[in-house]
Order: sequence, then structure tokens, then C-alpha cells
Amino acid sequence: MPVIVVLELKAKPGTGDNVVPFFKQILPDTRSYDGCISVEFIQNQDDPDTLIAYERWETREHYEKYFKWRTESGTLAPLAPLVEGPPSIRYFNITDA
Repeated sequence: MPVIVVLELKAKPGTGDNVVPFFKQILPDTRSYDGCISVEFIQNQDDPDTLIAYERWETREHYEKYFKWRTESGTLAPLAPLVEGPPSIRYFNITDA
């Protein structure tokens, strides 16, 4: 069963618009990664420094493997100076409601 992954980050005050190009650059690789079904990167209209990657993966294990690869490869390192702390990552099941 597919899993929804919600990765939320908080950019440093006034820098949310600077985070978007970073994700625009890396998301093509994410979308082609094994197990990725879809990814949307969204920005809060009322607080542009709050950003969310709304992702659909075949399994949680696929996502965890992907995230480990991103972390170990150093791809996420340039993001650190732009955000306040680590992202919040939550996993959701799709229900039959």
C-alpha cells in the first residue's frame, strides 16, 4: 500500500523563496528514484517560510532508503543554512474513507 510522506521545513525568516529553487533543482532526481510515485513542493500562502514536500511512495522503506541516500550523499547540506532546524517528517496511510 502506498504511503504519504509529509516533510515540513521552516525557512529562516524571509528566506522561504530562496528554498524553492533548491528543491526545484533536486526534485527531478527524487521523482525518478525507485519507489517514488509523486512529489509536490508547496509553500504556505500566509507564511512563505513554511514549506512542505507532499510525497507519495510505494512504501515507507522506499522513502527511508531515498532519504538516507540524500543525507549520505551530502545533497541536503546546502539547505542547512537556509532552514531553522531539521525537517518534520510524518508518514500517513491512505484510508478507504
